[in-house]
This record gives sequence, C-alpha cells and structure tokens, in this order.
Amino acid sequence: MEKVRILELKKTILENNDEDACLLRRELAERGIFAVNVMSSPGAGKTTTLLRTIEKLKDDFRIGVMEADIDSDVDALKIREAGIPAVQLHTGGMCHLDAQMTRQGLAAIGASGYAEGGIAVPPGDGAAAGEGPDLIFLENVGNLVCPAEFDTGCSMNVVIYSVPEGDDKPQKYPLMFEKADAVLINKIDALPVFDFDMGTARSWVLKRNPNAQVFPVSARTGEGFDEWCSWLKDRIHG
Repeated sequence: MEKVRILELKKTILENNDEDACLLRRELAERGIFAVNVMSSPGAGKTTTLLRTIEKLKDDFRIGVMEADIDSDVDALKIREAGIPAVQLHTGGMCHLDAQMTRQGLAAIGASGYAEGGIAVPPGDGAAAGEGPDLIFLENVGNLVCPAEFDTGCSMNVVIYSVPEGDDKPQKYPLMFEKADAVLINKIDALPVFDFDMGTARSWVLKRNPNAQVFPVSARTGEGFDEWCSWLKDRIHG
C-alpha cells in the first residue's frame, strides 16, 4: 500500500487568525468545498465515527480527510485503508490547528484552488473544479480545550464526545460546545454499562448552545448515523 503523505506543520505567525479563517471560509464556499472540523477528547471515537460517516456519504461526495496529530500516522492509514484520500498533519507539539495550518492541509489533500504551502490561487491556476474533494473532514487534535479556541476556517464545527466520558462534559468544557454546530454523543451501545443520562447530556449541550444539533450515535453498531448523515447532507446542499 502507498505510504501516507505526512505534512510537518510549522507554527503560524499570523496576527489575526479569525480574520484569515473568515477569508478561508469564503474561499471554500466559492470553490464549492465543504470542510468539517471534527473535535473531541482522545478516545471519543473520532476516526471510527468518520469511517461510518464516510461509508454513508461516499457515493454523494468526493471525500478527503486531514488527520491532525502531534505525531504518528495511525489514523490517516485507517482512512486510506478504507479507500479515501487522507493526509496526516503533524502539529509540531501544538494542541490545535489554525486557519493557516488548514490551508496547508487543503493543498496537501489536493483541494481545488490551493497550491503548495496553502496558497490560494485564482480560478484556473490551481486544480480544476471537479478534480479534488468537495467534502473534507479535518480531524483536529484530540483535546477539549485548545481546538475550540482557534478558528480553523472550516465550514462547520462538529464535537464528538462519548458515553464513557460522562454526561457532564458540556459543563466542564463550555467553549467547545458553544462553538459546535453539531454534537455527536458516541458509544451509546455502552449506555447500560455507564452512569450516563442522555437527557442530562442533551440539556447541558443546549444550555451551552441552543442552536446545536445533538445526535446520539454508535460508531460500532451504526445506530443514529442515518439521522446524522441526512442532516449533514442537508447542510452541505443548503
């Protein structure tokens, strides 16, 4: 099997990441690319959830995945083994990605309109429309603090947290849930084993963010993925 491409990211020196992130979102919209920033703590099931989601959506979109970690290429290899283009982003010890790092990843994954180094190029000078992925998942570094503080420029933020983590995560990490467009509560197949109240969890998510959509799912069994993927498709086409 072909080796996964690893991109070593250097610390950005941009003074205004929020401004650059807004610009990146506009660029992506103009190029017909929908990017989803996926955040969670380590072990919540980001990669397994992505694989389930990709299986549901692969016939409707050209999908690419950017896997961000401090080191290793374990997750990118799993995505590649499923037949999906993936690039591994090494953050050089940083616990998050920002907009400029996302740009570098877009270039590496072959997104239309992005050249080496993450430089946006005029239409016609980069990859031709229809060649690169039009749905890109960015699996952020596993952390419930830092990734929420840095806008990646993606079209949407998704938070995954799991039943074994407890139903109080939205209380303890408010910013993460305030930034979320959707919250996937994963590993619901383990509900009988853990002291986790779904009503309490949902209530706390909505207190932090009344506009967040909450989807109880099981990446192991596939439960809940029809609803989640149907909603995501509507958002992409909307």
